[in-house]
Amino acid sequence: MDWQLEAEKRKDSIIKDLQELISIPSVLNDEAEEGAPFGKDVKRALDWFLDQGAVRGYKVKNVADVAGHIETGNGEELLGILGHVDVVPAGAGWTKDPFGGMVENGKLYGRGAIDDKGPTIAAWAALNMVKDAGFEFTKRVRLIIGTDEESGFRCVDRYFETEEMPTIGFAPDADFPIINAEKGIASVALTMSSWQSADALQSFAAGNRTNMVPDLAEAVVTGALTDWQPPFEAFLAQHGVAGAAEAIDDGVKLTVHGKSAHAMEPEDGVNAGILLALFLKERLAGDGGRFTAFLADHFYNDSRGRKLGLDFKDEVSGDTTLNAGVIRYEHGKKAAIEVSMRYSISFPFEERIGIDMPEGFELTVDSNSPPHHVDAADPFIKILQTAYEKQTGDKADLLAIGGGTYARVLDKGVAFGMLFPGEKDVAHQADEFVDIENLLKAVAIYAEAIYQLACKQ
Repeated sequence: MDWQLEAEKRKDSIIKDLQELISIPSVLNDEAEEGAPFGKDVKRALDWFLDQGAVRGYKVKNVADVAGHIETGNGEELLGILGHVDVVPAGAGWTKDPFGGMVENGKLYGRGAIDDKGPTIAAWAALNMVKDAGFEFTKRVRLIIGTDEESGFRCVDRYFETEEMPTIGFAPDADFPIINAEKGIASVALTMSSWQSADALQSFAAGNRTNMVPDLAEAVVTGALTDWQPPFEAFLAQHGVAGAAEAIDDGVKLTVHGKSAHAMEPEDGVNAGILLALFLKERLAGDGGRFTAFLADHFYNDSRGRKLGLDFKDEVSGDTTLNAGVIRYEHGKKAAIEVSMRYSISFPFEERIGIDMPEGFELTVDSNSPPHHVDAADPFIKILQTAYEKQTGDKADLLAIGGGTYARVLDKGVAFGMLFPGEKDVAHQADEFVDIENLLKAVAIYAEAIYQLACKQ
């Protein structure tokens, strides 16, 4: 079967499906509604997929309105394909409509185009192609749709409380060829635990999600605009970033614009909060000075945790990384840095996390998801490598990542595409897009994988 040719025949319908899904702004809404625990738009995106499955004759199940599945095939064993329809907030800096699905120069733009609506549509199209071809299934194949991947995996945690664990599975939510190792992911809070004296800093805020590099930071300071504006503008020019100082009723508001990126590689972005702290730390004397100095001294030019004593790397998964994703300061009320820590497979977490902190600061672990690894010699890995190599002609090397995909909730699962080697990763960034040619190539790869894993040869 020429899966690539079949994918190209279905190009228009694949694009249309992805545009429809992207048009749903499925960002987490913490104000839950009845029947929509993560918000009505997230639920709409889940319903869109389940409705598509029902129309095409699949077995469909909604699980507590937080996840669902679309199933076909026969057999005792189950192949799971796990995608998600929730997306991170659009953020600033877009030149396209983030929920418009515009096609331009061979690219389809929109929040979720590459993380993870595009890849999930690719897997869905591939499953339809295999089913429509009439091959005999030796396993059941289940496309599992989650709705809270970007904010804590509550969807799949709930799903697997009642639903069957796949025998094998993959998540189309990362890089090709095959990711068989995912770093541990810990949410760590660094807080200032004692208050001494106030200073010019009234408030400081950057970021809304620990899994994104903050692209905007704002601070309110007391004083005159004429005192703050000249050095601040010089600082912005020195670091090549945009921002502004403006007079407000309470003093002066300082704004820095950075560049968003995924927390698994903070160096791909520019953390606006760290830069603003770097500017302020030499200009403040009291608690605000202590807080901004701690932030700048431990995170500026250091995403590897060296200055905190948490640096570590291994051959399988590489460096441990730390992203200061949510930063908040209000004098006498809150001074906290929420960090996404992506730690290496062999990192001795319990031993190393108990580091000594500077006086007046505390470290607490809010959550911890251990590393995930499938041995390179496993037959499941070998079949995926064969499928990838057959469709691309390229060698299917094994990779490790700092991102967390649904693969880590499976007993035996990997992340499998769909970002190709050398392709720019624009997940969580402004003007996120999917290359349409690569989207179709991924459809062919997934169809080959499903055929080899779950059909009679």
